[in-house]
Amino acid sequence: MDQQGPIPERLGVGPRARLTVPVLAMCGMLMAVMQTVVVPLLPDLPRLTHSSPGAVSWMVTATLLSGAVLTPVLGRAGDMYGKRKVLTASLALMTVGSVMCALSSDITVLIAARALQGAAASVVPLSISILRDELPPARRGSAVAMMSSTVGIGAALGLPLAAMVVQYADWHTMFWMTSALGALGVAAVSWAVRESPVRQPGRFDIAGALGLAVGLVSLLLGVSQGGQWGWASPRVLGLFLVSVAVLALWWWRQLRTEEPLVDLRLVTRPRVGLSHVAALLTGFAFYANSLVTAQLVQAPKATGYGLGLSIVATGLCLLPGGVTMLLFSPLSARISASRGPRVTLALGAAVIACGYAVRIADSRDLWMVVLGATVVSTGTTLAYSALPTLILRAVPAEQTASANGVNVLMRTIGQATSSAAVAAVLVHHTSLVGGAPVPTLHGYLLAFAMAGAVALAACAAALTIPGDSGPEGSRRAKGGTRDARDEAMEGA
Repeated sequence: MDQQGPIPERLGVGPRARLTVPVLAMCGMLMAVMQTVVVPLLPDLPRLTHSSPGAVSWMVTATLLSGAVLTPVLGRAGDMYGKRKVLTASLALMTVGSVMCALSSDITVLIAARALQGAAASVVPLSISILRDELPPARRGSAVAMMSSTVGIGAALGLPLAAMVVQYADWHTMFWMTSALGALGVAAVSWAVRESPVRQPGRFDIAGALGLAVGLVSLLLGVSQGGQWGWASPRVLGLFLVSVAVLALWWWRQLRTEEPLVDLRLVTRPRVGLSHVAALLTGFAFYANSLVTAQLVQAPKATGYGLGLSIVATGLCLLPGGVTMLLFSPLSARISASRGPRVTLALGAAVIACGYAVRIADSRDLWMVVLGATVVSTGTTLAYSALPTLILRAVPAEQTASANGVNVLMRTIGQATSSAAVAAVLVHHTSLVGGAPVPTLHGYLLAFAMAGAVALAACAAALTIPGDSGPEGSRRAKGGTRDARDEAMEGA
């Protein structure tokens, strides 16, 4: 069944209908909090779990890998079997993972639990697809923009909250809190969100899901561990070779199967494909802000530039960026409605580049550090809010969850690549402070310049996206509302 959108009466006027958008936004922020809360624990976890720092790092890597694999897979499942059903299952897996972390101090159990929590990465694309199906066009733009911003808002709130819990309470308490919030999210979605009638029936491509899993795990594992294992080591080179071979075979098969996991013919159309490229570049540019800011402000004062802040104070430095994302998401929706989402995306990428210019100009004074980080967050809000709108306008209604899942996957790959690139830059620009190697200010400035250049590349990619450059209303005035499948054919 192919529907451009639901009739406005779908949501009704009851209390559950009014809570649909807030509940989905809460779930998006909860997912971001879940990804962030482990960060303050990382320095102490080797002692708390009686394991090595290398083993502890897998608590982050496992979530990254499982999230990258499950996001497009669960998006496709949502299109086929029901978006609310799959969204509830994703939140339930995240909650089970939190309970496992709360009950155990064994590093093997903790890594497995964090892998389960990676399923929550599909929450945002599934929620955006539900909003497309349930909301009338007049409300859809602002709701999608808000949903896209929840990732940054939740991360900005989660870091200082987790730091305070770690500092003043037993570390298991943090996971009991996320378990309770996860259970609340499952109950709220079950009560307030109606199941969408828009489906794409068919047979699930199990072989395609397995091939994508092997290819992505090999790629992201090599990228995330390259700095630790050595970029020229046999393990890393072998992972990259496996990734290229498996993904090439997977691509070939997806083009020939009748019911593929990912519709590559749709992905390779300029309006969709260039949106995915812009998502990858924006994810790279955005993630460097959080990585570098946290390290820079915690650097000891003996470096000459560091502020020696605690992890709690560091989280508070990032908090204004989260508040800005909340405030600017409605503006993003208005710009997209009047000028088109690709203009919003290009503007957001340009603002990110300006934020890094501020960071390069002055990274010694706290207020300038906070200002630069907040400007980057503002640009991220504009860009991330525009990306799903571009996807929604370019794909058929019954493929929105899987298409948005691929878009989120591209952001994830961009973030993983950013983490590896920033680490490589900082490792090669260090000096000894108190007998320990510490990144130099020059290294941080190079990282800012690299992220700013990638942001400008994202801006250029956004400007090359064909069509959809004007307001949605002008298209309707000229030729009426077109079916999403017709729109998706543009650029073919």
